[in-house]
Amino acid sequence: MLKSAVLFSHRKMQFHIFTEEALKPEFDKQLRQWPDSYTKKFEHRIYPITFSVGNPQEWKKLFKPCAAQRLFLPVILKDVDSLLYVDTDVLFLRPVDDIWKLLRHFNSTQLAAMAPEHEIPKIGWYSRFARHPFYGAAGVNSGVMLMNLTRIRSTQFKNSLIPTGLAWEDMLYPLYQKYKNAITWGDQDLLNIIFYFNPECLYMFPCHWNYRPDHCMYGSNCKEAEREGVSVLHGNRGVYHNDKQPTFKALYEAIRDFPFQDNLFQSMYYPLQLKFLETVHTLCGRIPQVFLKQIEKTMKRVYEKHIIFHVGPNRMH
Repeated sequence: MLKSAVLFSHRKMQFHIFTEEALKPEFDKQLRQWPDSYTKKFEHRIYPITFSVGNPQEWKKLFKPCAAQRLFLPVILKDVDSLLYVDTDVLFLRPVDDIWKLLRHFNSTQLAAMAPEHEIPKIGWYSRFARHPFYGAAGVNSGVMLMNLTRIRSTQFKNSLIPTGLAWEDMLYPLYQKYKNAITWGDQDLLNIIFYFNPECLYMFPCHWNYRPDHCMYGSNCKEAEREGVSVLHGNRGVYHNDKQPTFKALYEAIRDFPFQDNLFQSMYYPLQLKFLETVHTLCGRIPQVFLKQIEKTMKRVYEKHIIFHVGPNRMH
């Protein structure tokens, strides 16, 4: 995931990595092995898993270890103004700069952005099974979440606990206590509950910014991805590591195995095109252009920047 962010982005990034203590040296070691031309594109800090309120063991067991960590980012990263939270099974297929620009689209009350959990409410999980309040017609998915932390820290949120507003940190544990027997997807459900009561706080971005197997395994139902191409790929349900969705796995392996110094066109784009030919019999594989469109655009930009600008207009004679 970090590699995809670095491969396709232009501006310098700051990574905040939350992980178990035992994995910290491995992260440092791996990131140090990347070539200088890439390591100079980012700085990184590694944090332990911490929960500021309530019982840490309970939060850890909420959905998956670490999943509840995202709820505490406004509290832990006190000096950070805004961030993009992503699950570890997310891959960027275009520059992170592009999703970052969406912060400018927030109106005066919006403080976070997510994509819908489902495009079609009648087959959606929340609309059929949820036993708690959720945002909109089909809920939101928290795997890709743009957050204005400054606004989150200074807002009083409407809630179902007390008649007045509550600060973000003061609301988390009581909300969890109230709904813990009704929530299936842990922290994502808590976010759905919060934004159900505070819909004016959420900016919705289209599904191509959080594209999951659900968007193609029942037929293509993310129209924006058909138009724009997939911008951020979210391989939930473990699809990078099993054979259920070969298109997702092919993209994951292409990015994982890409040798840094090689040409992106030759070592990533062409092999991907060939691999996708083998997946056309699958539902997600029937629309390979959806997966390749943004990568193609990004590569064109990189290519033009390097070749055209470096050769320069005077040397063309």
